[in-house]
Amino acid sequence: MTPTRAATLAGQVVLGAFLLGAGTAHLTVARSEFQAQVPSWLPLDADFVVVASGIVELCLGLALLATWRQPARGLVGAVTAVFFIAVFPGNVAQFLEHKDGFGLDTDTKRAVRLLFQPLLVLWALAVTAAVPALRSLRRQH
Repeated sequence: MTPTRAATLAGQVVLGAFLLGAGTAHLTVARSEFQAQVPSWLPLDADFVVVASGIVELCLGLALLATWRQPARGLVGAVTAVFFIAVFPGNVAQFLEHKDGFGLDTDTKRAVRLLFQPLLVLWALAVTAAVPALRSLRRQH
């Protein structure tokens, strides 16, 4: 195995473990903290959103840890990236509405947090080789 391949696989495992931890936290110890990220304009119960996103994170984390062959691996990466994009409005709302959560108790800290979401999207795409896998699938059809 090449060093690049080993690093990619390690990145996938770390991302999967991160999502399992985040999903577990959504459902248990940090549930109220995550509720601070639910936008006030979203017409859904904040607790429902937190529980649902926690379940999705658990599923994505498990999928990242269990899926090693293309094209499934790339599809999991793409879905994970889309999930990170879908929850980004919650981070923006936390900033715009000046909501504290996870130690983000200043606008500066909340703004810095916003910079990390695109990195999560890129991480999911990179470690799963999602873009080449999706291109390959497209060529097959």
